[in-house]
Amino acid sequence: MAEAKRSQWGSKVGFVLAAAGSAVGLGNLWKFPYITGENGGGAFVLIYLFCILLVGVPIMVGEVYVGKLAQKAPVGAFGDLTPLGSPWKLVGALGVLAGFVILSYYSVVAGWAMHYVYLAATGAFSGAETAEEIAAVGAHFGALYANPGANIFWHTLFMAITVGIVTVGIQKGVELASRIMMPALFVMLIALVIYATTLDGFDRAVGFVFGFHTDQLTGGGVLEALGHSFFTLSLGMGAMLTYGSYMKKEDGVVATSFIISGLDTAVALMACLALFPITFSYGMEAAAGPGLVFVNMPTAFAQMPGGTLWAILFFVLLTFAALTSAISLLEVVASYFIDELKWPRWRAVALTGGAIFLFGIPSALSGGTELFGSGFQSKIQSVFGGDGKNWFDSLDYLASNWMLPLGGLGIALFASWRIEEVKRREALLGERTEGAPLAAYLAWLWILRVVAPVAIVLVMLHALGVL
Repeated sequence: MAEAKRSQWGSKVGFVLAAAGSAVGLGNLWKFPYITGENGGGAFVLIYLFCILLVGVPIMVGEVYVGKLAQKAPVGAFGDLTPLGSPWKLVGALGVLAGFVILSYYSVVAGWAMHYVYLAATGAFSGAETAEEIAAVGAHFGALYANPGANIFWHTLFMAITVGIVTVGIQKGVELASRIMMPALFVMLIALVIYATTLDGFDRAVGFVFGFHTDQLTGGGVLEALGHSFFTLSLGMGAMLTYGSYMKKEDGVVATSFIISGLDTAVALMACLALFPITFSYGMEAAAGPGLVFVNMPTAFAQMPGGTLWAILFFVLLTFAALTSAISLLEVVASYFIDELKWPRWRAVALTGGAIFLFGIPSALSGGTELFGSGFQSKIQSVFGGDGKNWFDSLDYLASNWMLPLGGLGIALFASWRIEEVKRREALLGERTEGAPLAAYLAWLWILRVVAPVAIVLVMLHALGVL
């Protein structure tokens, strides 16, 4: 039986924590530190912060507002706010599809974090003294990546937990889980930063993250900062729109969006201040790429006093961050069937979660087997782009460089043009600024109509190799 009344957040704090949980994920604790390292630190961070403020926050305001206004998830929201047969509905469908695709391989990476919790708890990251022992710690990731059985196991477990939480509902499932995990995440991260201040590499890390270094920053790095500022806030995939649809009418969108963006940015910067002091103190390079978290950090933990405890803390933190984001991705997909097909929540979540799990199996097997053969993979590469290493990489490239930017572009144009038309027609001009000056509102419209579309197109051209 369909839900008689649309669910709502139990409180504004609950919504903020849930939405911040959606934004705070592996992109903050894994990707942002390593791309900061690859692009030389300080200048890259400054440009990233500028992009968050100029592009990310305005798009978030627009996305959350569309959801709040329509009180429906992506497809229904675009459908209700446009004339019958309007192509705008495709933007909502793209968000649902993006959530489906991203969660299928995101779950695999989250599974790696869970596996590393297990390794840390069993003492794999402690007491390394000889060069051979230290090298063996760093080799764990290669072994995991090439192990189909382990990847399938952790992928299954992570998806089962995600499905279980989302099935319970908005207040008792998504909101309650966020109320527990987000404060815990901040406490764990603060503990790691406090520990990092005691290390010899802390001063160097602060200088690296906040010093204005331009020698390693390129035009490509600027566009990467722009693209990541967009990706890290969970924009373009319908998550913020869906969460916005559960808001109460009296809840403000603008202030809430700034708070969510601020929390997300704080986590990204704190992650750098936790990871880089450890990296520098144990003689490793900041520009380690994706291996910064799954190779460098375990190697450092293995040489640290109390390394087992710190390793457990760090990888539990990583798992929590992944889970809060995964919950929002599954909610986007399931909400389509709840809103449009009137399925009961348990059926929508179980069936969509199961389908995502099955679609994620090729990603789980990407490191250990050439699942579809080199010919098929070449076709994937020719269509989607990217380096074409495997199914996992191709889906990541497709989602990050095509689905999310296109979804964000649609949100920006829809919120700034179509919603303005709806407001004028329904005489809702008085609520448009939420107390902000009219000049600020007009600036927001200009950003969404001009600045954000240009920025998104630049990111896509960079991904295509044109820039």
